[in-house]
Amino acid sequence: MADYYEILGVSKEATSDEIKKAYRKLAHKHHPDKTGGDDKKFKEINEAYQTLSDETKRSQYDQFGKDFNQNGGTQGGAGFDFSGFSSQGTGGGFEFGGGDFEDIFSNIFGGGSSRSRSKSRNRGQDIQLDMEITFEEMISGVKKKVNLYKRVECDRCNGTGGEPGSQIKTCPTCHGTGQVQKITKSFFGSFSQMGICSNCQGEGKIYDKKCSKCGGDGRVKEQQAVEINIPAGIADGQTLSIQGAGEAGGKGSMAGDLYILIHVIPHKKFERKGQDIISTEEISLSTAILGDKIEIETLYGKLILSIPAGTQSGEIFRIKNKGVPEINGGGQGNQLVKVIVRIPKKISRAQKKLVEKIRDLGE
Repeated sequence: MADYYEILGVSKEATSDEIKKAYRKLAHKHHPDKTGGDDKKFKEINEAYQTLSDETKRSQYDQFGKDFNQNGGTQGGAGFDFSGFSSQGTGGGFEFGGGDFEDIFSNIFGGGSSRSRSKSRNRGQDIQLDMEITFEEMISGVKKKVNLYKRVECDRCNGTGGEPGSQIKTCPTCHGTGQVQKITKSFFGSFSQMGICSNCQGEGKIYDKKCSKCGGDGRVKEQQAVEINIPAGIADGQTLSIQGAGEAGGKGSMAGDLYILIHVIPHKKFERKGQDIISTEEISLSTAILGDKIEIETLYGKLILSIPAGTQSGEIFRIKNKGVPEINGGGQGNQLVKVIVRIPKKISRAQKKLVEKIRDLGE
């Protein structure tokens, strides 16, 4: 299997948001339930995302490659070099003084910086919704407003969680460090780790009085209107993302994102094929034989189409720049008009004689 970064099409320096966006785009494209979906590719994408979206797994993957689950696990300590580390105390418990050693083992056993983990853990939840637009709105683009019932920043405490006027004090549990020591048991023994303080959520400080509106969380659930700008040319099944429009994060953490899955309502007359619009027009037998000008519909208004003499049923005429605009503004497709010669099921006696005469002249 290819490198996980290659599977998602991102660089090794990609941020977590870039990895998430790449995953969502590919997952929608290759989902087995979609036309042209690829079950094998979809599984590869999911496997890559499950590893790269987790900070600990990603760190181990970068260090050990695809075999990190074996090399970086607890199977006999394979892949770990403990030379230079010393144990203190009794009972086989290891103590690693010094930030570098501690950070290494924190990454291996699910730790990392407590403040960064706190920010990551308190990041707001993403919101996903489905939205229908008309065929005409797909062509022209449209702005829509939606009301979302979600966690927003508390307007009483401005997201701090403290009652206005209350005093900030050092957290008595962690003494301002934002971390508390905990013991983790593993195959190698018991390791001393630093974890996020549950009393202050890693902030190292607390208010002597919690906000009366949000109860100290810094967020409340309310209705909030969000405007969504849907660009012209968007395809059915495409996903838009609005960064920071999801739920508010806890106490200064980043807000989640809003993802909108677009559904284009089919049109009775027009069909989209790539950047082109397909339509069908019926013409009379006399128009097909003699030629004429007919009025046709486009998504940009009505226009006149010249039908040359001798047009055959099923012929297609191209009308330039009357199709779907490129979503990035790079150009515009065409409208392809298929003409069908309308053959009457019943004709009068006089009409029949004329047709017979045409037949005889043709012979």
